[in-house]
Amino acid sequence: SQSDIADNMQRTIETYNEQVFKWTQQTDKQMKVDDFVLYEENKISWSETLKANLKRGKFAEFDRNQIRQSLYRPFTKSNLFFDRMFNERVYVFPSLFPSAKTETENKVICVKGIGMSQPFFALMVSVIPDVQFTPNGQCFPFYTYNEDGTNRKENITDWALNHYQTHYQDNQITKWDIFHYVYGLLHHPVYREKYAANLKRELPRIPLAPDFWDFADAGKKLADLHLNYEQQPESPLIWMDKADTPLEWRVEKMRLSRDKRQIIYNDSLTIGGIPPETFDYRLGNRSALDWVIDQYRIKVDKRSGIVNDPNRLDDEEYIVRLIGRVVFVSVSSVGVVLKLQDLTL
Repeated sequence: SQSDIADNMQRTIETYNEQVFKWTQQTDKQMKVDDFVLYEENKISWSETLKANLKRGKFAEFDRNQIRQSLYRPFTKSNLFFDRMFNERVYVFPSLFPSAKTETENKVICVKGIGMSQPFFALMVSVIPDVQFTPNGQCFPFYTYNEDGTNRKENITDWALNHYQTHYQDNQITKWDIFHYVYGLLHHPVYREKYAANLKRELPRIPLAPDFWDFADAGKKLADLHLNYEQQPESPLIWMDKADTPLEWRVEKMRLSRDKRQIIYNDSLTIGGIPPETFDYRLGNRSALDWVIDQYRIKVDKRSGIVNDPNRLDDEEYIVRLIGRVVFVSVSSVGVVLKLQDLTL
């Protein structure tokens, strides 16, 4: 929760600032930072960036506005303290999502990185993704910004817009249409199969397919499903609770039945009626539902002892509702992709 990450970060910053103060007071010029700092994983984890800032005597401040939503894995949101000092590598994300406001307008297409063995996939996001959200992922935004959120620029150039309008002899095409066209095309089964070898060693190349609007419309539908997955309808699944056990929503660790038609949610609830085509919508080596089952469980970090608990005190039914929504998103995505496969590249 946001309160948990706030507590953890305030404790970390307090520990860090104490160490900075002690460093500035010590007189041994030969002292190495590695030998000086306090190693207590339950209070602070020392990155090379953090050590370098300590060596410069730079103090840190806690800012609650830096607590942001992120996508840790597909359809798995998490809270993030987004700060250059405490994030070892922020890459270009400060120019993609410099503020919470930009999450309401910017969209980013994420694909897996070059040289990775996993099957190709793409997913559009509107919050900061983890770098391994897609394996060694590459992200392509619609907008970029200065790090203070100003100077918004479209990432699709006017030249590219003119190129598409000229090729298709259609001045109604917009940059957002091109963005959705690309997203639709990246889901085309024949495209993925035909260029499978290329997609392992280089970034996707985008051909100008004959049916621009069919791809753009499909991409727009997929974008709505994937970006707004938490607002989608729930698939009509079957909740089977045990008569002799009080119904609880808390999750420890879910698992699929052998036939993949049911999810053992917890000791009091089993969810049935999962359509087989749910597992046809895949992101890498896993289906979207597999990602949810794998990620929404209680984990304890062995080094720090910090507990990652996905259960929400303010919304006890969030996870069980999410399952229904991800099943809906999966089946709907498969339906869109099936129509795509008839389109010529």
